[in-house]
Amino acid sequence: MTKKWLYPLVIAVILVIVTGCSQGNEEIVAKVGDEKITKEELYDTLVKASGQQALDIMIEDKVIAMELKKEKVTVSDEEVEAELATQIESVGGEEAFAAALEQGGITEKEFKDSITEYLSIREVVEPRIDITDEDTKAYFDENKESLSTEDQVEASHILVEDEATAKEIAKKLANGEDFATLAKEHSTDTGSAEKGGELGYFSHGKMVAEFEEEAFSMEIDAISEPVKTEHGYHIIHVTDKKAAKEAVYEDSKEDIEKLLLEEQMQTAYTDWMDEAKEKYDIENSLLGK
Repeated sequence: MTKKWLYPLVIAVILVIVTGCSQGNEEIVAKVGDEKITKEELYDTLVKASGQQALDIMIEDKVIAMELKKEKVTVSDEEVEAELATQIESVGGEEAFAAALEQGGITEKEFKDSITEYLSIREVVEPRIDITDEDTKAYFDENKESLSTEDQVEASHILVEDEATAKEIAKKLANGEDFATLAKEHSTDTGSAEKGGELGYFSHGKMVAEFEEEAFSMEIDAISEPVKTEHGYHIIHVTDKKAAKEAVYEDSKEDIEKLLLEEQMQTAYTDWMDEAKEKYDIENSLLGK
């Protein structure tokens, strides 16, 4: 489904088109020496580059708004906040989410407005999709191996450049100092250091060989001696382990249904939009330019 927050350049074009249509065409927007660039020239360039795409999105937005109003679709604040929390978690937390918004040039309010639109559309489109038991069972049978889980280790680490520093930190840990605090203070892996050294769960093949070999051989709650890898010296704290688990259909069914639903949403949305557009007299003066 089309998500407006994924198109910051197109949105910028839309804004230029709107302002370009509402003000004098000879307005000067830039100068290079004595040469002038007018708003009309800028408008024409942007229309040729992305104008049709931008206008198509604006037309769809108008159709969506009219159809949702006709259907009297409403989305609660709780639903929006729940979806927002899911999106924040999917990108790696609040800081990563804020960085993504800044990079995309949108505000959290604009993002939440887009979520509201997406959930509203989903409410209308989802009833068109029928996921049967045969569908989920067929997917399970075809993907059973990938749905199974390997044995995993949950660990934290403190990474430093030299062995002397690593031994100093190991001594502090042996004397009872807090692992997370020392990770924040000393670890050169800034991504995990902010989280007290936490790396989460990982399976075989995800870490460098020396690190992985040590982590999988350790007991839960154990702290390693310094381990040398190509990145430096690690002190590893194993916090949990999960045994390998073969996929079971009943345990996987709900997740498969959600996956198949998302896969079919785009087609269902396109069909719904095509049908909705047929209800309105749409004129597009950019066509043919």
